[in-house]
Amino acid sequence: MPQINSQKKRVKTNNKAHMLVVSKKSAVKTSIKKVLAAVEANDKEAAVAAYNECSSKLDSAVAKGVYHSNYASRQKSRLSTAINNMK
Repeated sequence: MPQINSQKKRVKTNNKAHMLVVSKKSAVKTSIKKVLAAVEANDKEAAVAAYNECSSKLDSAVAKGVYHSNYASRQKSRLSTAINNMK
């Protein structure tokens, strides 16, 4: 544990920022799983609705610096391909 006051504060702020990043990542992963579950169930309307929500969450995570833009592009491409290949 740090002894200097500024470092004590830094530990608190780092933990707070870490919890926000973890929360954002968890929300993105959950939304990706919802899209894939709808694709598995062959429910195109639900898949498209979940994809729109997922796309928005990915974009906000990129804007916050949680993910790299290439990660978001890759995930969106992968999910849209899965939706388009549904029968």
